[in-house]
Amino acid sequence: MPLPKISEVRELSDQELSDQIAATKKQLFELRFQQATRRLEKSHQFKHARHRLAQLMTVERERQLAAAAESVEGKE
Repeated sequence: MPLPKISEVRELSDQELSDQIAATKKQLFELRFQQATRRLEKSHQFKHARHRLAQLMTVERERQLAAAAESVEGKE
């Protein structure tokens, strides 16, 4: 399974982005739990989940900074 593309993340709405972040964090928790109970079979899923979470949080931060820049420009 290839790593997810950032272009797919940028197409999401703000609500979908928040939902995906929550789902990915939950998935990471479940993977850690499986690893602790020695039931984890596919350890590469950690890499994919962390990569996906980083992409989601990066896009979320980009949008926050863009919104902040627009509000500053609007005040001037």
